[in-house]
Amino acid sequence: MNVADRKILARAPFDTEKLDRLMQEAGLDAVVVTSRHNIQYLLGGYRFFFFDAMEAIGVSRYLPVYVYQRERPENALYIGNRMEGFEKELGHIRAPAVKTASWGSTDAISLAIDHIKALGVGVKRLGIEPSFLPSDAKDLLSKELGASLADAQFVLERLRAVKTAAELDLVRQASERVVDAMMATFDICAPGMSKHDIVDRLRREEHERDLVFEYCLIAAGNSHNRAPSDQRLKHGDIISLDSGGNYKGYIGDLSRMGVVGEPDAELQDLLHEIEEIQQAARGAIRSGARGGDIIIAGEEAVRRAPHGNVLDYTAHGIGLISHEAPRLTGHGPVPYAPYDADRPLQPGMVISIETAMLHPARGYIKLEDTLIVTDEGWEAPGDIARGWNMARKT
Repeated sequence: MNVADRKILARAPFDTEKLDRLMQEAGLDAVVVTSRHNIQYLLGGYRFFFFDAMEAIGVSRYLPVYVYQRERPENALYIGNRMEGFEKELGHIRAPAVKTASWGSTDAISLAIDHIKALGVGVKRLGIEPSFLPSDAKDLLSKELGASLADAQFVLERLRAVKTAAELDLVRQASERVVDAMMATFDICAPGMSKHDIVDRLRREEHERDLVFEYCLIAAGNSHNRAPSDQRLKHGDIISLDSGGNYKGYIGDLSRMGVVGEPDAELQDLLHEIEEIQQAARGAIRSGARGGDIIIAGEEAVRRAPHGNVLDYTAHGIGLISHEAPRLTGHGPVPYAPYDADRPLQPGMVISIETAMLHPARGYIKLEDTLIVTDEGWEAPGDIARGWNMARKT
């Protein structure tokens, strides 16, 4: 490796040697990355603000593209929208080469095709992201290139599986800010407010904490329905808030419980039952432990629980997206192979554990927590307000 190549490696905002190894194992000569979350990762956190909330424009869509050739990081190219020329001028896009000349999917992928052709005959097997590549762009790739196309989703996910110190700080910030916003929202809940009112308040609280509000699943009273609605609170109602707030690309996804008034003894017992399952799952989290042990520990605790027949438990990875690596189970709510079930957890992996009770009389009760795997065990950012948060009475 020459001096220029070493400088490129030093500047890259991701582990190029790890990506090269993963690509080698998958038999990929180059990858064409088109998902916004993976491009954000490869560009060290950059995400074009203009398309942050939408991607349709004119007769096509915004399609950012990042091309990376194995073991040649100096050949990486980022292709962005023409308006991203402003960001390029400011030096915000960390890639060896940047072209801001596209408006839609086919002209963006055409620029990628030209670049790949210029790389030479060594690119025979090309990795793509099928779920994030429009059909017109994929058709053009297939037509214009002699390379075979293969799914690179797994390679890119494994690249992100262990978070850096900077990423973990963003996970902490996202988690803590989401819970703080929930606490402020519980505090103003009162009889007569609708579920829409509560979600709107949570949205404002998250925005005030520099979070991008992504969603809120909300249940109230004895209902298990978690869609925002015109259902209005009554004194004594319980409230379940399950919200995703995004901080600089990283998701804070946690659940906390509130009550309009004070919780009675039964509610205290029910939430304690859920807490015991959460703690049992935490006990299985440590560096070197099998990923699947987290699922086993939680499921065994559910079987021991008095209300096990109405409990729902799962655990999954989280970071730039929900349900990313580590993949802990093959029978969770989101289908994928349990790649990490029999593999050791590594420090820097981030895991969400969640237990919900669909009680037939008292309603929907849930806790969801974020755990960072450490050398000693785990760290739980945002680990407050885990009991009944009492909304004020009126």
